[in-house]
Amino acid sequence: MATIELRQVAKKFGDVYAVKPLDLTIADGEFVVLLGPSGCGKTTTLRMISGLEATTSGRILIDGKDVTWKHPSERDIAFVFQLFALYPHMSVRQNIEFTLEAQNVSPAERTQRVGDVAKLLEIEHLLAQRPGGLSGGDRQRVTLARALVRRPAAFLMDEPLGALDADFRHTMRAEIKRLHLAQHATTVYVTHDQIEAMAMSDRIVVMSAAEVQQVGTPHEVYHDPANLFVARFIGSPGMNLAPGKMADGHLLLAGGHRYLIPAQWRGTLSQVAGGEVILGFRPEAATVSDGGSLAAEVYANDLHGAYAVLHLSLDGENPETVVHVRADRFAHYPIGQSVRFDLNPDMVRFFDPNSGRALRTQ
Repeated sequence: MATIELRQVAKKFGDVYAVKPLDLTIADGEFVVLLGPSGCGKTTTLRMISGLEATTSGRILIDGKDVTWKHPSERDIAFVFQLFALYPHMSVRQNIEFTLEAQNVSPAERTQRVGDVAKLLEIEHLLAQRPGGLSGGDRQRVTLARALVRRPAAFLMDEPLGALDADFRHTMRAEIKRLHLAQHATTVYVTHDQIEAMAMSDRIVVMSAAEVQQVGTPHEVYHDPANLFVARFIGSPGMNLAPGKMADGHLLLAGGHRYLIPAQWRGTLSQVAGGEVILGFRPEAATVSDGGSLAAEVYANDLHGAYAVLHLSLDGENPETVVHVRADRFAHYPIGQSVRFDLNPDMVRFFDPNSGRALRTQ
């Protein structure tokens, strides 16, 4: 496997940045996910690593060797695309061993390596079939087998599960993660699906507007977002963000509600110019109880199976003041009912409303 380094790598189309200069090191055997909305630059970044897209500036190193201007065939990587791109006139076996033939691998070794990867992916019984008769999940396994059989230095995957339905995606997420652990393969994976990113990655690179917003473990980007974009984008629903103004150790929120600022945050927030901050908290950071210090009206409610999500308005029917709170799935909360809740002080976060950046405790 290999280490991948991006040093001030950027891509411009005319005067417009598709990817602003970024620095990123992907360790040997690490599974890194590039996550973000459509058009954020994640696929362009992946294509620059592969050599399918030329860089405008910066350097790309694989295992310490500068490959910035090397042809894709010289980079020792395997690319897995969203579309299966299998040869319909060939059998599964022929599809898998095609790249080995191109590399002049001996027939005996081709047979051995195809057999090994087919066993790993549990598709031995499909080797004689053609792709057209396979399910979507099996075709994706064949696509992965074709990449694995090469034994490359790194795997690059561009939304490989995007064409599958929900059940297949769930299954294939587990398959890809299992393969990664078994092969200890350096993997760069592109997706806009945060569930995939959270479930599969060692680290997540969150991108927006051609720029990296945060790099961190799934735990870090979920619990400690670097800015408002990451806070909103990660989570379903995203982090609640309630603007407020500090006064007498409290944060004054919409609707006249007063939130007592946790002790560990008072030093940091006392230095905020103007006293205006944004309170952030995940739905699970709230606990509904009759004696809660905050109150809001039920705007809507959703049942999520194991729990319910209450959409609570801090200021009457104003949808801009709605926050999302987890509650007991068996409890009944009619629209318009007043609900009281508390926030876990260890799970709240604060943001600068001007820069959007997260504030940190001192």
